[in-house]
Amino acid sequence: MSEERRPEEADELRELVREGYTRIAEGAPVGASIEDLSKRIGYDEEQLAAVPEGANLGVGCGNPTAIDALREGETVVDLGSGAGMDAFLAARQVGPTGRVIGVDMTDAMLEKARDNARKVNATNVEFRKGHIEALPIEDESVDAIISNCVINLSPEKDKVYREAYRVLRPGGRLMISDVVLLHALPDVVLQSIDAYIGCVGGASVRDEYLATVRGAGFSEVRVDKETSFAHAVDLDDPQIRDIMQKLGITVEDARGYADAVRSIHLFARK
Repeated sequence: MSEERRPEEADELRELVREGYTRIAEGAPVGASIEDLSKRIGYDEEQLAAVPEGANLGVGCGNPTAIDALREGETVVDLGSGAGMDAFLAARQVGPTGRVIGVDMTDAMLEKARDNARKVNATNVEFRKGHIEALPIEDESVDAIISNCVINLSPEKDKVYREAYRVLRPGGRLMISDVVLLHALPDVVLQSIDAYIGCVGGASVRDEYLATVRGAGFSEVRVDKETSFAHAVDLDDPQIRDIMQKLGITVEDARGYADAVRSIHLFARK
């Protein structure tokens, strides 16, 4: 999918993503065991035990809080914060003198995250409604930005990274878990909204993605970890089988597509 989109097309895609993640927030199954999946993508037992029940929806592709240490007293923004899992983990690291702001466009996710914050009396975390392409955050007010398998869903990734650059203080860090492609996938996959919401259809080719980050002004852009997405995809899962049947693709095709998808841990600095 092209990075250049008509405004109305980008709005339509955002609305489809919002609808998909509303279903997830309201309890639509995500397939494999959430705890097992979370361990495979980089969370440990202590972290999983530390977040409020209901904060981990199993929709990530990595652990952005493990990319670079957050420090006491820092202000952190979580792009596409969902039910709040990574925001709560970040809040533990920045402590009571720090602050974490989660930004999400889906009302059901915001409601769930705010309810989770009340459960654990997380006074250093807040959740704001907004688009990651137009952050409700002041210029140069943030020390670090994290995000987990969200930016690939944006139809305007260049705007996301320009906004991230705007709100970071000089020297601020970007710590992102996201999905990229080794090569473009067939149109039958790219045009599927199921594949888009599943973090595949909207993913950019790896080199193009990194060029977008650099083009926003970031330096020290590097990939600290890269793994095949195939390890996180259970092709026997009924939901995935249903998507494959809708797309008319075989298990062998699906394995090949999954192997072209990479989960990355990205670091960059303003």
